[in-house]
Amino acid sequence: MSEAIEQGTGESRGGTHTLHFTLRLPQPVENVWPVLAGADGLRRWLAAAEPFEPRLGGAVTLHGLGAGRVTAWDVERVAEYTVDVHGRIRFHLEPAGERGTTLRFTNEFEGDDERRAQATADWRDRFERLVAALPAGPEGG
Repeated sequence: MSEAIEQGTGESRGGTHTLHFTLRLPQPVENVWPVLAGADGLRRWLAAAEPFEPRLGGAVTLHGLGAGRVTAWDVERVAEYTVDVHGRIRFHLEPAGERGTTLRFTNEFEGDDERRAQATADWRDRFERLVAALPAGPEGG
């Protein structure tokens, strides 16, 4: 596993599960944001996003993850998508040092413990692809 991806944590209440991951990325927020909040960037590591309306309340379909709405949007800070299959998927970016980014991720969804275990493993794999999809190095190249 990439050193950028910290061990994920999770909590459950009834059938609602919440996963949290923190990623420490050596790229600045302006390089990370388009990969989390743009159709081309999402396609490179998460899923094809069509339709994708990058604004609060906009329609979004993340193929294989579900269809829904953009439920939080603060440019270069927060992108949150709530979709019918995988629930609430939230990316919160914070500058870290002079040229880094801390990504705080939350996924809240319904399901049993087996689904929680699978979702945890799936997100780890997706974050490996995210790290590979980012521009190399702190300057993006």
